[in-house]
Amino acid sequence: MPTEYFLIGGAVLVALLVLIMLFKAVWRVAEPNEALIISGLGARGKSELADSLGFKIITGKGTSVLPGFQTARRLRLDSRAANLQVSCVTQQGIPVVVKGVVIYKVGDDLHSIANAARRFLDQQDSMNGAIHELFTGHLRSIIGNLTVEDLILNRERLTGETRASAADEMIKLGLIVDSLQIQEIEDETGYITNLGKPHAARIAASARIAEAQRDQEATEAEQIAAANKASAWRDAQIKQAAYQAEIDEAQARSRQAGPLSEASARQEVVVQETRAAELEAALAEQRLQAQVRKPADARAYETVTLSQAERDARIAQAEAEARETELRAAAQASQVKQAAAAEAESVRLRGLAAAEATKATGLGEAEAAKARGLAAAEAAQAQGLAEAEAARAKGLAEAESIRARAQALAENQEAVIAQQLAENWPQIVESGAKAFGNVDHMVVLNGAQGIEEMLAKALTLGGTGLGLARSLLNGATPNGATSNGTGPETNGKAVDPAP
Repeated sequence: MPTEYFLIGGAVLVALLVLIMLFKAVWRVAEPNEALIISGLGARGKSELADSLGFKIITGKGTSVLPGFQTARRLRLDSRAANLQVSCVTQQGIPVVVKGVVIYKVGDDLHSIANAARRFLDQQDSMNGAIHELFTGHLRSIIGNLTVEDLILNRERLTGETRASAADEMIKLGLIVDSLQIQEIEDETGYITNLGKPHAARIAASARIAEAQRDQEATEAEQIAAANKASAWRDAQIKQAAYQAEIDEAQARSRQAGPLSEASARQEVVVQETRAAELEAALAEQRLQAQVRKPADARAYETVTLSQAERDARIAQAEAEARETELRAAAQASQVKQAAAAEAESVRLRGLAAAEATKATGLGEAEAAKARGLAAAEAAQAQGLAEAEAARAKGLAEAESIRARAQALAENQEAVIAQQLAENWPQIVESGAKAFGNVDHMVVLNGAQGIEEMLAKALTLGGTGLGLARSLLNGATPNGATSNGTGPETNGKAVDPAP
């Protein structure tokens, strides 16, 4: 069963292929630029023209052609070009050669296609020759009635008459002219060339006249320019002479002003030297400020700050110890006072108890009063003892505080002296500088260092500043410290008066 299906399918496929091949063999299609000319058995068109022709014309569509019974041939309908070169004689008897081109094609109507098919179907390449011969004859006849001037100036007339005269022949051939152009007209005798010579000569004459006029104008301009040049040279010479006179005058003045310029130069040198000296003095002053005064101020500030910090630390420590001693003494006095008050209260209570007991046992009122008196006396005695003990403890605490302060001062005497020196250093320096008050002129060879050494010597050689420092040191020396002629001594060490 499946084999039969395959056979049937193959037979159908083969039949389709055969039909397609038959259709391709029978069917013909006309291209847009061609016409199919079908002749043979049954080749008749639907129009009366086709019936009279005996063949069928197909354009722009397809049709079936029976092989062996009908024949289909193609006629091209696109444009063609034919070059023309005609030797002819004009009305004036002048031989000329006219070159042009004709663009033509087969007409699109059935009548034109039929005429062209009958004449050129198997000889389509011979159309150019037929067109060339046709238009050559018409051009000769038309040019023979025209002059050379007409050919040159009115080519449209030539082409129009040629197309009109060849229209009937073109219709009979089934062709139409798309364009006819005259490209070139050649003249072997030189007639056309001679036609242009008068105009060329006139133009040449005008050119020569214009050239002569331009030459004349140029010559006049050159003469004027030469005159202007001479005038400019004269003015330049006059100005140059004036400039030379000014130069000579300036040179004379410069020779006369020689000593004055030298004096001015020397004066400028003196001014510059003075400015240089002032700048050097300012520089020395700035160096003194930067190398002596500011470092000294910094060292003094550092010494004062360290001394104050150390002094404050020691004083704070001493005050803390004294406060601790006072607190311990106050605590002891409070304890003694409380003990004495308690003892007095106890004695009073015992006396009251005894009095009450005596009263209870039947003793007299006098015995009870006696007992109360004794108790009050013992209580007063105990209170007095407590107050005395408290006063004693407070005195011991104050003595301990004073002793601690004295000990702190004795141990930190150098810091105290340094602090006092730093606080009074401006007065010391001012007093030491009075030694230079009467000096009119002083030369320092080694700059700021020399000034510092002179100031130190003035302070250490017994000047006013040294006396002020000694008075400050003597005033700051505590009991037990001695001073000699060279400076204060603290714990066997000599103290330098300078910071």
